[in-house]
Amino acid sequence: MNITLLDIGRRYNQEWIFRHIDYTFSSSKKYAILGPNGAGKSTLIKVLSGNLTPSEGGVIFEKDGREIDVENIYARLTIAAPYVELIEEFTLSELLDFHFKFKSYYGGFNKESIISLLMMEKSNHKEIRHFSSGMKQRVKLALACCSDSDIVLLDEPTSNMDVQGENWYIELLEKTISADRLLIIGSNQPKEYHFCTDFISMVDYK
Repeated sequence: MNITLLDIGRRYNQEWIFRHIDYTFSSSKKYAILGPNGAGKSTLIKVLSGNLTPSEGGVIFEKDGREIDVENIYARLTIAAPYVELIEEFTLSELLDFHFKFKSYYGGFNKESIISLLMMEKSNHKEIRHFSSGMKQRVKLALACCSDSDIVLLDEPTSNMDVQGENWYIELLEKTISADRLLIIGSNQPKEYHFCTDFISMVDYK
């Protein structure tokens, strides 16, 4: 799965967030989108997810030589980000049932193994709104990584996590990001992306 950016830019009102990005993200690589707060990392990730249209330029999604319409790209990707909300009225069990009506499980995962991975067996029937912020972040990451998708987008992946949670995040990626998946991380913290192989600095596109 490849994503090609063709001289894209995005602005809000009259202010350009970024401009003139020509870049191709290729399957089997791990990318980090870097920059300080406000540099446009999250905006670019929204464009890559198909949720935001560039103000200029174009985006091509392609798999096995075939172009995929942006309207259909949601079926090929998963995302965890601060602006992606969980349904807080659901219990963890209900949330997993709901999510996996629309996505398939990745690899050998199933509902029980994801709950075990989350270490939330005792919280299985607790409503999400009663979870701590760190627990919610784990759930977001597990949903993104344990769903069968070609593209995994993670924006600020360890926000609200303590050191134990940060270690859990690294272990999660080791278990779920295989060689054929495209991983893109938006971050300004090296601990979140130290294993990445390719980097984009948003300050280069101002």
